[in-house]
Amino acid sequence: MSLTRRQVTVAALAAAPLALSATGTARAAQRHRTLYIAGDSTAAQKYADAAPETGWGMALPFFLHKQLPVSNHAVNGRSSKSFVDEGRLDVVLAAIQPGDLLLIQFAHNDEKAADPTRYTEPWTTYQDYLRLYIEGARARGARPVLATAVERRKFDADGNAAPTHGDYPASMRALAREERVTLLDIQALSLALWQRLGVEETKTYFNWTATEQDNTHFNPPGAIAVARLVARELLRTRVLGPRDVRRLDAEIPESWITWPQAAA
Repeated sequence: MSLTRRQVTVAALAAAPLALSATGTARAAQRHRTLYIAGDSTAAQKYADAAPETGWGMALPFFLHKQLPVSNHAVNGRSSKSFVDEGRLDVVLAAIQPGDLLLIQFAHNDEKAADPTRYTEPWTTYQDYLRLYIEGARARGARPVLATAVERRKFDADGNAAPTHGDYPASMRALAREERVTLLDIQALSLALWQRLGVEETKTYFNWTATEQDNTHFNPPGAIAVARLVARELLRTRVLGPRDVRRLDAEIPESWITWPQAAA
């Protein structure tokens, strides 16, 4: 049975919304996820005046495929509290979209009890502020991921790598269990890495220069090493799949790290 011209037209018009809907769904599916970082100076973008200091967030893109860009909002000197109080979390949440990831690492500056603008208490206010990140991401359809703070370079008299973050890592681990948030235990992994490297070799991973002996911030090898830990954990915990990561076991040239001029 053949269709009249009118029947063909009606059928086409009826199908148009379905076609448009399918196109919109396809476009949504094609939108690449973004990985946002909220954190402190150990992860932050560094600029030419700070070289060779390097945040691990600067090296993370080397281990992720290009369809998963990194939006690094980590800033020097911020704690989980001051990042919120300065409106920086609001900026992230205004940009984040469904399917994106929010990687959260704080503790270095939360520990500064003498500074009320940054200090949080590990088992109360620290967790309260971290919940703002978790709830904010989830409310926007994004996935929060907690990362315990990367360890400083500290060794005891016997040459054993020593933890420096007090109760903050344990508090974050407990919060991750309570809120059912994926945890990357970068504190434990970095402490184990510093132990393997030892007292002298770890100096080549931190920002030790002719004028500075910095046991908190990294140079390019250190940032690359920590970013590799982060990427491996994102894969191990199934936050990311095998197609999302690359070069996990490859040598990354230090020359890939660049320090742009800071904006005026």
